[in-house]
Amino acid sequence: MKKSLLALILGSSVALAACGGGNDAAKDTEEAVDEVEQNTEEAVDEATPKEDAGDATTAAAGEEVYKQSCISCHGENLEGGFGPALDKVGAKYSKDEILDIIHNGKGQMPANVVEGENAEAVASWLAEKK
Repeated sequence: MKKSLLALILGSSVALAACGGGNDAAKDTEEAVDEVEQNTEEAVDEATPKEDAGDATTAAAGEEVYKQSCISCHGENLEGGFGPALDKVGAKYSKDEILDIIHNGKGQMPANVVEGENAEAVASWLAEKK
């Protein structure tokens, strides 16, 4: 009887211990999102198009924002990975539709990974990919 009770208590302890630490993943995700936001803000400072800048500057800014915030899921050459390929996304979606996906998320992509002028720049850059 004592052995059964001891086995039951030990088994329950192991099961409960295995269930603990669930907040670590949420905390890691939160930290990753914060890091992406910080990198995005830095990319804005480096690559934000100036008012007198042309389309080339906007494209360069969009590409820089992509490299800072999107490459980990969509691939270095827009080939996809965790997220879908974006190499011909402009043939499927307009700039406004891409911007809507950036703002609201789609599928596994979270909303607002990129915001403000960065979102505009990357949406313009991606809309050119046909």
